[in-house]
Amino acid sequence: MMKKKLLALAAFSMLAGAALAQNADTLEKIKSSGTVNLGVRDSSGLGYTLGNGKYVGFHTEMAERIVDDLAKQVGKPLKINYQVITSQNRIPLMQNGTIDFECGSTTNSKARQKDVDFAVTTYVEEVRIAVKADSGIQSVADLNGKTVAVTTGTTSVQHLRRHERGSKLEFKEIMGKDHADSFLLLESGRADAFVMDGSILAKNIATSKNPQDFKIVGEVLSVEPIACMLRKGDDKFRAAIDASIKRQINDGSLQKLYDKWFMQPIPPTNVSLNMPVSESTKQAWAHPNSKPMEDYAKK
Repeated sequence: MMKKKLLALAAFSMLAGAALAQNADTLEKIKSSGTVNLGVRDSSGLGYTLGNGKYVGFHTEMAERIVDDLAKQVGKPLKINYQVITSQNRIPLMQNGTIDFECGSTTNSKARQKDVDFAVTTYVEEVRIAVKADSGIQSVADLNGKTVAVTTGTTSVQHLRRHERGSKLEFKEIMGKDHADSFLLLESGRADAFVMDGSILAKNIATSKNPQDFKIVGEVLSVEPIACMLRKGDDKFRAAIDASIKRQINDGSLQKLYDKWFMQPIPPTNVSLNMPVSESTKQAWAHPNSKPMEDYAKK
């Protein structure tokens, strides 16, 4: 009986410890540890890897500047521990405390707001279609009878299915485990098209072996706000991240960062994505907010 009580007490203590960890003040945690666990992407249009532990891109560099501002707030230098996340594991890793915040390519949606919080929107994405330049595909209607690649755990799947029902198209979906895998399905000919955020498509095309072999076509399937993600209910930490983003907007450094990663040649291929900042993104910067994608839907 005593052994059972001790085991029950130990189990309760573990659960209580986990709960306390989840409810801990992230600013105090990083001040104590001197480290920020930053969730990054390795094949996104907003953040990717150059290999050997080097992570770059618009949102990755923006996040590094956020960490610089956090260091000033806690009064000590902070080391960044880059944690590669995927569309499937990003929310669980946020909830269990593996990462402190994430600046990748996560869409702010009402469904996700039930599990995590979002900072103010820093990029407004348009979901598009990438195809081989000689495919003859020009629009969603041309996908009838084709094989379409989508990345597991992304919202583009929802938009594709919604459009499919509306147009009564028939096409096969093939799932890539991440964005690089999905583009490889298109590049290898296993898929006829890849439906994803325009910035992700542009980045994968620009960094492919033969960028001229691909193009982005068709109508915009969805407009989605992309924002940094953090643990739910940590209002103090969210305020600190929002303050840094607004500072970057107001002093013009975020615009310069955008130009660096979307209008200038980028590594490793030294090719420009040539994507001028959209009006929707300009509006998000002019009026900082955390509206979910449902608020962007056409009425």
